[in-house]
Amino acid sequence: MKKTFTRIILLVVFCFSAFSVLAQSITVTGTVTDSVDKSPLPGVTVKVNGSTAGTQTDVNGRFSVSAAPNATLQFTYIGYMTRSVSVNGQSTLNIMLSSSTRNLEQVVVVGYGTQRRRDVTGAVGNVGGAELAKQPVQTPAQALQGKVAGVQVIGSGQPNSQPQLRIRGTGSVLGGANPLYVVDGVLTDDVRNINNNDIISIDVLKDASAAIYGVRAANGVVIITTRKGKNGPPVVRYDANAGFRELSNRVQMANREQYVSYLRDANPTILTSDAAPLTTPGSTDWYNEVLKKGLQMSHNLSLSGGSEKTTYFFSVGTFTDNGLVKTNAFNRYTFRSNIDVKITDNLTFGTQLSLTRSKERPVPLEGVYSNVYRAAPVIPAIDDNGRYGNTSLWGNLGNPLLSLNKTNNQTINNRVQGNIYLEYKPIKSITLRTALNADTYWNKLRNYNYRFAADQNTFTVAGGQQFNPYSTLLVQNDESFRTIWDNTITWQQTFGKHNFTVLGGYTQEYIRTELLSGTRRDVPESQDLWYLDVGNPEVGATYANNGTLFKRLSYLGRVNYSYAGKYLFSASFRADGSSRFSEKFGYFPTVSAGWVLSEEGFLKSSNLISHLKLRGSWGQLGNDNISQGLFVTTATPNLPYFFNNGLSLGTAIQDIKDPNLKWERTDQWDIGLEYGLFKNKLTGEIDYYSKKVRDALTNVSIPGILGDPDAIYVTNAASYQNTGIEFSAKWSDKIGKLGYNIGGNINYNKNKVIGLNGGQALVGGGIGNQGSITRTDNNQPIASFYVLQQTGIFQNQSEVNAAPAYNLNGYGKSVGGMMFADLSGPNGVPDGVVDTYDRTYVGSYQPKFYGGFNVGLDYQNWDLSADFYGNWGNKIYNGRKAFRANPSDNVQADYVQNRWTPSNPSSVNPQVIAQNLPASTYFVESGAFLRLNNLTLGYTLPADVLKRFKLNRVRIYATSQNLFTAKRYTGFTPEILTTDVLNSGIDLNGYPTTRTFSFGLNVEF
Repeated sequence: MKKTFTRIILLVVFCFSAFSVLAQSITVTGTVTDSVDKSPLPGVTVKVNGSTAGTQTDVNGRFSVSAAPNATLQFTYIGYMTRSVSVNGQSTLNIMLSSSTRNLEQVVVVGYGTQRRRDVTGAVGNVGGAELAKQPVQTPAQALQGKVAGVQVIGSGQPNSQPQLRIRGTGSVLGGANPLYVVDGVLTDDVRNINNNDIISIDVLKDASAAIYGVRAANGVVIITTRKGKNGPPVVRYDANAGFRELSNRVQMANREQYVSYLRDANPTILTSDAAPLTTPGSTDWYNEVLKKGLQMSHNLSLSGGSEKTTYFFSVGTFTDNGLVKTNAFNRYTFRSNIDVKITDNLTFGTQLSLTRSKERPVPLEGVYSNVYRAAPVIPAIDDNGRYGNTSLWGNLGNPLLSLNKTNNQTINNRVQGNIYLEYKPIKSITLRTALNADTYWNKLRNYNYRFAADQNTFTVAGGQQFNPYSTLLVQNDESFRTIWDNTITWQQTFGKHNFTVLGGYTQEYIRTELLSGTRRDVPESQDLWYLDVGNPEVGATYANNGTLFKRLSYLGRVNYSYAGKYLFSASFRADGSSRFSEKFGYFPTVSAGWVLSEEGFLKSSNLISHLKLRGSWGQLGNDNISQGLFVTTATPNLPYFFNNGLSLGTAIQDIKDPNLKWERTDQWDIGLEYGLFKNKLTGEIDYYSKKVRDALTNVSIPGILGDPDAIYVTNAASYQNTGIEFSAKWSDKIGKLGYNIGGNINYNKNKVIGLNGGQALVGGGIGNQGSITRTDNNQPIASFYVLQQTGIFQNQSEVNAAPAYNLNGYGKSVGGMMFADLSGPNGVPDGVVDTYDRTYVGSYQPKFYGGFNVGLDYQNWDLSADFYGNWGNKIYNGRKAFRANPSDNVQADYVQNRWTPSNPSSVNPQVIAQNLPASTYFVESGAFLRLNNLTLGYTLPADVLKRFKLNRVRIYATSQNLFTAKRYTGFTPEILTTDVLNSGIDLNGYPTTRTFSFGLNVEF
């Protein structure tokens, strides 16, 4: 008994001794190096999980930190994969980190799941959140410019504008050309509510791998994943950026002297008919009167952390962009919370919530920015008495400053987006998941036009024509409510070298929208009284109220298989039901395979090849992005008609519809090669792809025998094709303490129409008397410019006499005028007359090549990065030149100085024009450009300084966007943002791109 008691005492003492040892901290030292070249990594963050202790490596990559013998250390470094290492009582740890740019274990999101990059068999581009945060732009879509091969981003300097993305070309006219966005499982068409600092990664599905999303995936899918918390102590991060924006390119307009000289040639009678403006002093620079340098500023604060059971991420942010135009302003406020709770070992609950509120004061581009280009410099913007300059002869388009100051538009947008999910694992290999996703918004718009009289508020000569006898108020409220219920089951199992992942599920989608709007006149100026009931109901009152209801039901499945990590196979199938068509369901399959050659014995020991994978895919995708009810023929009852010598009532078909209308279908295949050379210092991909769109939705004219020949209806009557090659490469290495990376991507794409059922070409892009500008026809790119071919300038009367006759809506032949080619006639052969039959295809806005490249350097605590983007092989139609037909409009200074005159016969510009200018190659210019998108210089405070203030990381930086652009286009910007595909590349009223200079701060503690 005594021995037993003694043994118990000894055991208790031993246990307490052991616990005492475990409770004591030890000093862990070591070095962190690059896994490839073994060079030391300075500034690596070293954290002790579960505590606030931590440090950073010095310039030699060394670190020292106190930790419990059983603690886990986490090593984090920008551009490298995070690594967690158990101490296990060791006092020395030497850590190697792998670059995230060449890590094949990186996880990418592929739709309803994730895969290791090495196992992906589709064409998937990826951009990390750190890359996005470098650019202080409003939307993540804009930050993608030049980052992913095959993705063209067309941006604008206008605050709160949504950039256009084209993934591997344009594939639809009516069904839209932008991709589908998926934000944490929520499907959406608009990501302007997303705070870039909340994003951890963006994955772009470019090929048939997008087919898992069915009828919404024809234009590709952009999957955005936001940040989540991690097991560990709370981490607070503050990011701030402040700077200003200015016009990146200014077109020099004629001044007073140049303009008057131009008028003497164009229309000398105007100088005597209304000479008053010529007596006023000075020359008005309308850009200075209307434009400004705009403030741009953002503040973002986040909190993240968690335990083994619960992780959390919260963030709040503000973004301010006051634009270029006076009175323009935009403010956005965001909140996000991502919470995951492990209720039991096999049951997890999570929620993601995004709240956004924005306030904007937009400007009417057509009434302000377009008129700035056209307004005459002899008109004062505003005189000493506060009256706006405008006359009957000189002010044909109105005073831009008056239009700006007498218009007050205000928009408030509110948006709630998020989901809740439950995930249950009955056994280790099976995961059941149900998620309810929601995306809802409600917007309020107030547009107010102030009353002003020509004889009181406007400087007038000969009775000015810019006046508004009544104030006008437009009130518009619109809202949308969308829910998607996703239910999936996933089985994942490994048998030896065989790995299977099988996914099955179904989704239900419900969308409801409503719009209510009305206008009233004589509403008081006070914003407190901006209500429709306050106005005069007897003058110009309007009212509208409408809405839509739409549903989808989908079934989906996918099988992924790999053998020994080198033979890969994937197949998916989706059945989509849509209420927008009479035939409710469409079916979209896809298959893909990959072969990791570098895992084969004959390459595995190669010193040159680190990774080599051949992959291919084929699939069908759909598009149902059209209005509701286009297949339903409607009738109007109780219509009177004359019958049997009297009036009778009857029912008539209101319009013609296609009862067999169906979704667009895209057949897409891709062959790709992924490579990593020299221990993955050089990595990249090569892809060849083909996208063929069948049953494309188009507007078709109704034959005259059936009624109104100008009426149209929507039907499946076209086919389009995009084929191309993508190439990307990136080299990452170090020379001593200098780390560097150089990367780039380029895409060649050929777009063409391969079929028009019925032979009706699609036209669009009309400008005044010029008629349509673009034409979509067989064997031509979508929205090709279809204009006359200008061959030169008439130098003398003999050339005028010898030229074919002109039948061009009033434009005649003259010395110094434009010469056009007689290319065709009614019978397809030249007929001696230049008219609309002589139009020809001269290119389109779709570039043949586009891409970007980047350079990054880091030396000790300094980092420098530069990103470039450009395209070439495309054309732009400079529609602003068409305004030269009106002699009251201003013109560009270079035209005044270099137009045709007898003493300047070599000019490419015609003489002064006072007639309608026909659409011709004179307006078509090169759209090629190369832009320095982003230049950033940053400095991270040393570890010893951070330790003194108990901070994890502090970085300050200076950055500039759109620092310079090399281009041949004579307009403001070669990026032309349009909402209608058939208007692509027509520069008329667009908001130009801007140059930004700013400073920023990143703090983490």
